[in-house]
Amino acid sequence: MTRERDVQRLYIGGEWTEPDGGHYEVIDPATERPVGLAPEASREQVYAAAAAAREAFDSWSRTPPEQRAAILDRAADVIQREFDAYADLARAETGATTGTARGMQVAVGVSRFRRYARGALEPVEQGLPPQINEAGPMGKAGIFGAIAARRPVGVVTCITSYNNPWANPAGKVAPALAMGNTVLVKPAPQDPLSVYRMAEALEEAGAPPGVVNVVSGSRAEVGEAAVDSPDVDMVSFTGSTAVGRRIGEVCGRDMKRQLMELGGKGAALVFDDADLDSAVMGIGTTFSFYSGQICTAPTRVIAQRGVYDRLIEKLTAYMGYLKLGDPAAPGTVVGPVISAAHRDRIESYVELGKKEGARLVAGGERPDLERGFYVAPALFADCTSEMRIVREEIFGPVVVVVPFGDEEEGIALAGDSDYGLIDYVWSGDAARAFRVARRLRSGGVGINTIGRNMEAPFGGFRKSGVGRDVGSYALHAYSETQAIVWPGG
Repeated sequence: MTRERDVQRLYIGGEWTEPDGGHYEVIDPATERPVGLAPEASREQVYAAAAAAREAFDSWSRTPPEQRAAILDRAADVIQREFDAYADLARAETGATTGTARGMQVAVGVSRFRRYARGALEPVEQGLPPQINEAGPMGKAGIFGAIAARRPVGVVTCITSYNNPWANPAGKVAPALAMGNTVLVKPAPQDPLSVYRMAEALEEAGAPPGVVNVVSGSRAEVGEAAVDSPDVDMVSFTGSTAVGRRIGEVCGRDMKRQLMELGGKGAALVFDDADLDSAVMGIGTTFSFYSGQICTAPTRVIAQRGVYDRLIEKLTAYMGYLKLGDPAAPGTVVGPVISAAHRDRIESYVELGKKEGARLVAGGERPDLERGFYVAPALFADCTSEMRIVREEIFGPVVVVVPFGDEEEGIALAGDSDYGLIDYVWSGDAARAFRVARRLRSGGVGINTIGRNMEAPFGGFRKSGVGRDVGSYALHAYSETQAIVWPGG
């Protein structure tokens, strides 16, 4: 059964609106029971939401930055006030453990609203050096001054990923609003309810009607309409490379701005002189953190032969300590994956790895649990770069290990990928670690850590994406640059 509050409505133009397509069930991956009913928008309702964002843009873009900052700060206050309820909902929708739902989902959502409340006050104009122009066809000789100014793009469609319904939407919505854009948010169909709670927080915080709009749906036409609406100026998307490519094709027809954070197959280079315990703790997050459903996971381990066997032994032992089961239970480290279909996909990759000749060291089986979409973490050894389990993003708790000899071979193996989101280097030689990091073709490199600096740019090379966000880079991503030039210096 579902409570009345769990029968969700769309949020369009400041109004909570009944969906044309009825509702569909949002399923708890741990219990396989309904969490609530999400609204199924029609194409016309998505267009109406984009039109509402367009109507609100002129006023919002001219709202003083201090007022935009205050609204974002108040939204963070509301989320913090409702922290426990929001974390419970996030856990139920995603199957994340309690610790992940609290610390990595809702808490990060709060911090991002706080960060971009400050970001709204960052300077948007930069003076450029004056230039002396000689007389010619363009006019008289003179000194010309100039400024470069960042302006809001317009209406931004934010299409969010299912693996984090707080941090990911907040990382799009907050900087977009801080820059003076209005937004149309299309959450992932698996866990949209948390995003509607975010909209409630912004409404309570005083966001004017139309500045924030949220539409959801299980059918592809909802996302398609959110991209192809003529009122949309930019699309910010987090998800698979295949879907990102299709979105890019649509955006290209109308020259819409894009920010794409796509797939990853992070390489973790582990050298002979590495601190193996540190490496195992980092690589082991693929098994534990949200059951490997994260694009930054170090899923592709490239281990130097001197530590290859010991690293596999330590990873196997690490897996033995991981408690798998109910994500709400104390001590649980590995919860379910998002759906039965995704569980089946991960299991098919485990079978594929065995057929390709990789050695399944441990895990990969379906746990003997009465309910839930669980996959036991899997570790493959004796892999080669040609194997599909090494090349393709599995997006689950599966780690593959490839041996290498010298530094050049390790770098070559790390670069032998269609992706380039985040790679990792473990080495006791700092000079080598930084030398290798500078040669890796990826958007980010972690040295002896999987931790991130949340002011550093985030985004990918190759098929891992287009553009950069996080920190002040997100403010640049959600803005256009305008040049203003005048005579007289």
